[in-house]
Amino acid sequence: MAAASMLMTEDQFLCSICLDVFTDPVTIPCGHNFCKACITQPWNINVPYHCPNCKKSFSTRPELQVNTFISEMAAQFRQSAQQKASSSSSEQQAAKPGEVPCDVCTGTKLKALKSCQVCLESYCETHLEPHLTRPGLKRHQLIDPVENLEGRMCTKHDKLLELFCKTDQMCVCMLCTYSDHKNHDVVSLEEEYEGKKAELEKTEAETKQMIQMRQLKIQEIKHSVKLSEEDADREIAGGVQVFTALKESVERSQAELIDTIKEKQRKTEKQAEGFIKELEQEICELKKRSTEVEQLSHSEDHLHLFQSLRTLKAAPPTKNWIGVRVSPPSYEGTVMRAVNQVEETLSKQMKVVELKGIQQSAVDVTLDPDSAHPELILFYDGKKVKLGNVKKNRRNNPVRFDQWFCVLAKQSFSSGRFYYEVQVKGNPNWDLGVMRESINRKGFITPTPQKGFWMIWLNENEYDALEDPPVRLSLKSQPQKVGVLVDYEEGLVSFYDVDAAALIYSFTGCCFTEKLFPLFGPSVLTRGKNAAPLIISPVNHSEKNRPFGLKQKASQLFN
Repeated sequence: MAAASMLMTEDQFLCSICLDVFTDPVTIPCGHNFCKACITQPWNINVPYHCPNCKKSFSTRPELQVNTFISEMAAQFRQSAQQKASSSSSEQQAAKPGEVPCDVCTGTKLKALKSCQVCLESYCETHLEPHLTRPGLKRHQLIDPVENLEGRMCTKHDKLLELFCKTDQMCVCMLCTYSDHKNHDVVSLEEEYEGKKAELEKTEAETKQMIQMRQLKIQEIKHSVKLSEEDADREIAGGVQVFTALKESVERSQAELIDTIKEKQRKTEKQAEGFIKELEQEICELKKRSTEVEQLSHSEDHLHLFQSLRTLKAAPPTKNWIGVRVSPPSYEGTVMRAVNQVEETLSKQMKVVELKGIQQSAVDVTLDPDSAHPELILFYDGKKVKLGNVKKNRRNNPVRFDQWFCVLAKQSFSSGRFYYEVQVKGNPNWDLGVMRESINRKGFITPTPQKGFWMIWLNENEYDALEDPPVRLSLKSQPQKVGVLVDYEEGLVSFYDVDAAALIYSFTGCCFTEKLFPLFGPSVLTRGKNAAPLIISPVNHSEKNRPFGLKQKASQLFN
């Protein structure tokens, strides 16, 4: 029996009424076979009785005879088909989220291999077989599996969407070009697909670049936090050194100092964490968009690409990070304020420690001969200047002072902290400070902060801060070396007596918007003799200087 079944095809055991393998096959007098239920159902309601195949009529209802041979063969075919389907299903994978499931499978939906644009259904390997074997189904158009097949058909003409109207920016069928889209600019989906794909690739590249820029900004912020931590560690170490020898009162002051510094650091870290969190959120959103765009740009399904473009989310709003900075807090004066609460004997040690911290912002400064008044003498090393007896024949230029006996540094500063020291020993009169770049250097000049000068001077044994009006300074001793500290972001210009480690004066609340140049004014002639030169001195500190201009370099990441 098994050998005989191999010579027969499945079509020989299909009921001509239900088109499926016989169930309870019976034979009627004309010799044709049907499922019992298929033949009895119409006979129960129709008279006369006739054969659905040969149309032969019977005067009385025929007696149905069970066809045991066909019943056995049909059972074998059914069992074989079930085993084949079971084997195929075990080899195939169930559809995962995001994959197109088979529309015919009952129970577990298998992954579809193809979709039919005529039947508007998707099929797994088992249920796809009729489209590959039956002549009528072979003519159907199969494509890679897609969802929502109904959406691929024109709702008005029930034809396949295979063209793109550039005028209305939508997919259309062939009949649409003769009605609503007549005389419009219509191209094939393939042609428009290439253009859209190129646009998506450009968007993908731009999105990845935005991600990279934000990753670099995170590195910049982390670096700023690291520098801030170094400042905090340095300040803590200095404070501990000052208060080690003290007892309970000193220990309380030490704790206050550390708490103050750490609180500033915590605020800096909190600010940085907020920036990093925003950047990481933007990166996450951009990565999601990049993934969506990348997946869409790699799609080979033209129609799916255009339909998905409608639902593709717009680029997420992003923040302009160019001007975002995490500036280390200023600790200038922190240790001093703490130590002032304890014994006077520690005051000197406290001031020394503080000045050493300030000296970590030291920069190398040299004099600019192009800006020097013609009567000034600049030494070859660019570190010394004094007033001469004769006016030099120097080329006049817009940056040279023609009446004020002063000279600027070659270096200018527009961010961060910078510090330098000048030896004023032997000079009965001198000017020191910083100046705005745009100041007119010609004619009579009145140096005040309102006009772009932040300076102190010694004049006839009197020290003044050149405010408007000038502020008389009361100093315990004459400074032999003056240190100048500028914090651009804090709006601070401070002057120090280096040997006494004492603050001379501070300009606070300054608003800097331009480059700042260090300014040096040596003494005028005294009793017919030249005074000693002003000398830019090397800063004496043990720790390595921090490079100036770090913020500018980091900001280039977004420029």
